[in-house]
Amino acid sequence: MEYRTLGATGLKISQLTLGTMTFGSQNSEREGHEQLDYAVERGINLVDTSEHYPVPPTAETQGSTETIIGTWLKVPGNRKKVLIATKAVGPSHVSRISSAHIREGNNHFTRANLESALHTSLKRLQTDVIDLYQLHWPDRRTNFFGHLSYEHLEQKDTVPLEETLAVLDGFVKAGKVRFIGVSNETAWGVSRYLLLAATQGLARIVSIQNPYNFLNRSFDIGLGEIALREDVSLLGYSPLAFGVLTGKYLGGAKPPGARLTLSERFARYNNEQAQKALVEYVALAKAHGLDPAQMANAWAAQRRVVTSSIIGGTSVAQLKRSIDSLDLELSPEVLVGIDAIHTRYPNPAP
Repeated sequence: MEYRTLGATGLKISQLTLGTMTFGSQNSEREGHEQLDYAVERGINLVDTSEHYPVPPTAETQGSTETIIGTWLKVPGNRKKVLIATKAVGPSHVSRISSAHIREGNNHFTRANLESALHTSLKRLQTDVIDLYQLHWPDRRTNFFGHLSYEHLEQKDTVPLEETLAVLDGFVKAGKVRFIGVSNETAWGVSRYLLLAATQGLARIVSIQNPYNFLNRSFDIGLGEIALREDVSLLGYSPLAFGVLTGKYLGGAKPPGARLTLSERFARYNNEQAQKALVEYVALAKAHGLDPAQMANAWAAQRRVVTSSIIGGTSVAQLKRSIDSLDLELSPEVLVGIDAIHTRYPNPAP
């Protein structure tokens, strides 16, 4: 396992991060603990979650992922083994994702909402401090979660970024949060947060958690340069595009218990262009004797722009397969083939 610096913090994080969005829905507490134990055994030291998890989100299960992680952290010695990252959800009407069951749907990044989110997460996680506290998605309507193009829309209820950053800065100064980050954010948003930090003396974002995989490399277009030049670490999520890049959904297959079988909310990964690209990526892997999932994981984890790639699964066996991909060295021929497919099918699943 390789360790890389988180932003300009000096903090070393593992090349892979454990994603936990299945804990509390597809995975029981026991299974979640097994995954955490195995991840630590293999050298992973960053665990990512959200107040929103598990996914698909429901009022009945919301928060249970943090609760499961919290009971594991309570075991003597475990808190010292990992860094914990969690996220506060934004408003439903800008994300097209329901968060109406959280704080009665009022999830703008106001002081009251963020304080409520943070304190509830701290309680569920059974910890006094969160190592990386992130905004799950922007407070404003912009292009994320399946939207590549930007359509301008002014919203009167959007909380200004400077107000939100001031609240997060307070969390850091109070010692409840060590570092802050954003997620599903745009180049404008990241640049604005950095400017506000520099000009107003507020806490600086150290990371951005956005999708990064064969079907969505949109991060490279504008955010890539910002991330590298400004020391804002990319925690790339969904390196397997919610399992699509394993090839198990080829031909419209619906494997029992699989994420896209259980939920239609990630339909963006199954559109016609994405399916055409998928056929070619799987064929490329097989032509070189590679496992399609390991090829996708290895590529994402080894990209210079990625500080840590977030992996997850519903079993320790899946986790092992993903971690073992770090041992895979992709040949120049494979890398050329990947870029050629991307040229034919650029970002079909943003």
